[in-house]
Amino acid sequence: MSHILGPVWWLIVTLGLLITFHEYGHFVVARRLGVKVLKFSVGFGPALWSRFDRHGTQFVIAAIPLGGYVKMLDTREVEGTVGPTGLAGAFDRKSVGARMAITAAGPVFNLAFTIAALWFVFMIGKPDLQPLIGSVDHVAASSGFQVGERITAVGGRTVDTWSNAIGALAGAGLDRRDVVVDVVDAQGTAHQRTLALSKLPADVDERRLPVEIGLAPPRQPIPPVIGDVSADGAAAKAGLAPGDRIVSIAGDPIKDWRDVSDAIQKHAAADRPLEVSVERDGRVQAFAVMPKQGEPDPGAADAKPRWLIGVGVKPVELLYDATLRYGPLAALGKAFSETWNQTRDTLGLLGRMVTGQASVKNLGGVISIAQAADSSAQGGLVWFLTFLAAISLSLAILNLLPIPILDGGGLLYYLIESIKGSPLSDRVQIAGQYVGLVLLVGLMGLALYNDILRNVS
Repeated sequence: MSHILGPVWWLIVTLGLLITFHEYGHFVVARRLGVKVLKFSVGFGPALWSRFDRHGTQFVIAAIPLGGYVKMLDTREVEGTVGPTGLAGAFDRKSVGARMAITAAGPVFNLAFTIAALWFVFMIGKPDLQPLIGSVDHVAASSGFQVGERITAVGGRTVDTWSNAIGALAGAGLDRRDVVVDVVDAQGTAHQRTLALSKLPADVDERRLPVEIGLAPPRQPIPPVIGDVSADGAAAKAGLAPGDRIVSIAGDPIKDWRDVSDAIQKHAAADRPLEVSVERDGRVQAFAVMPKQGEPDPGAADAKPRWLIGVGVKPVELLYDATLRYGPLAALGKAFSETWNQTRDTLGLLGRMVTGQASVKNLGGVISIAQAADSSAQGGLVWFLTFLAAISLSLAILNLLPIPILDGGGLLYYLIESIKGSPLSDRVQIAGQYVGLVLLVGLMGLALYNDILRNVS
């Protein structure tokens, strides 16, 4: 049950915090510009908590934490006679510039949250891996890269961690574009190598891009200790239990968890059990495990079904060997540059999905967010803040898309109004809202569909 409650809880924390911050942007700017705010709601649906402030604004926490809104006084929604002063704070009576400022405030506040979160991350210290090459294969091997080299820049973009290096390579990989990579070898000599990403197969699954590129950090050991056992799996039926350390499979010694899958695929068959020897309470015991065939690995180059025995690895802490830590001023500069890099990468990915260069499978919905929120929260404050920064930036970018019903759609309406000198007709605006709603529901449906596929495949 904890594997469900944890992600749900951290999803609520994540969306609750970021949505509140987004809506507070609309709220505070509206108040500053003299607009009367009727309601500030975090969530939709029935109210779980509600109160009014001295200005008559109702603050609500609603039951469905998947959004929020700020409702402002609007003359088009007022019925009856309210007198000349009753509409003084109406949103639609403000100038175009004021309405644009109020509408843009939500995404701007999300952007500010991103910068602030990353600022704290870089002051506290963000753990990562050094950009050292631990193995070379596929395209990287044919491009001349060597084990032990340190990546210093990708396409002219300086990198100081493995995460930055892979992030910089991802865009070029999606574009199938050759990229110049600066490296320093073990003797301290600098080299420039051209990573021939144009040679990547056009139809390769994007989840296999890191494998096909062929660069990986030095391999860290993963003890072959069982962390969980599927209740209806072959291992459970044979008597294996969490905490068992796998010693051998079909006679092949197991030194690392990565050896487990290789040995199972090598020796498994439908007509005979696997002999799995484990160390338990200081004694080695052998179990006869009858493997089952599962679905092919979605990231594998072939489509062969994989043999499964129903065990998972005991989580281990990654041994980071680099920490990005700066003083307050330098950390702020780093936060701005990291926000810019993430914005550029996100917009680049969206553009590639629109043009078909990247698959829409890259879209993730609430299930992916919940799982990532839980995982980052388990990693500690720095990783959770880094995750919040990324989601906040994504919310800012999403809301600025020129889709009616989103903030970007509203800004588009006001831009047209400023050009033509009068607002669009109510009929056009309402039609746009319907179109925007269909697009948004379709986008959310696609993201949810991708989430389900990831979790059942």
